[in-house]
Amino acid sequence: MRDRFDMTVTYAMHNALRRELHFIARATARADPDPDPDPDPDPDPRHILRTAVGWTLFRRALRAHQTAEDDVLWPSLRHALFGRPLCLARLEAIEAEHAVLDQLLEAIDQALAGPDLGLDLFADLTGSLVTGLRGHLRREEESVFPVAQVVLSEDQWERFERAHAQLIQADAAWILPWLLDGAAERTVAAVLAALLPESAHHAYTDQWQPAYAMLDRWGTEAAPADARP
Repeated sequence: MRDRFDMTVTYAMHNALRRELHFIARATARADPDPDPDPDPDPDPRHILRTAVGWTLFRRALRAHQTAEDDVLWPSLRHALFGRPLCLARLEAIEAEHAVLDQLLEAIDQALAGPDLGLDLFADLTGSLVTGLRGHLRREEESVFPVAQVVLSEDQWERFERAHAQLIQADAAWILPWLLDGAAERTVAAVLAALLPESAHHAYTDQWQPAYAMLDRWGTEAAPADARP
């Protein structure tokens, strides 16, 4: 059965978030103690996230995605599922995970702002973020999106898409190339068509994507000041 709604942008966001979680996990795994230290040890993982353009872009994109869901998608689903307590309970449990993820992000940012938090606790926080967000994305795809395809009206889904697009467009020059990094050509074309007027596609191709490609998102050296978002 064909889906009623095109969820290409939403799935592209999920895939981009998963891609960045891989880098976060790899960078912060360096907090693990090494009984046989390398003569040229990896930098402090707190320093990596503190200076990483990738962390900044990840935070912005995740905030945009979750805000659109909190403000538009969840209320529409709660309204559509009125009178179906089991479905509502599952939805509310998944919705509540946003608050947990927000707390983890805030705790990590607080740890990055000061030197007091030990490496072990920092690794616990980032590990919880990686595990928690991966699970949350999977639960949305398995339990929320299929329900949305059935119970939402076209107007309700379109309102969510518009809210999602507006939040991404507010930082489009950086978030769009980040979102489409490594995506298939068909996905790139569909996302650009959904999020940008055709007259702005050249800006993505000629300016935004080349500038993004110059970033060292998760490297130990910061990108040049004029190239950072």
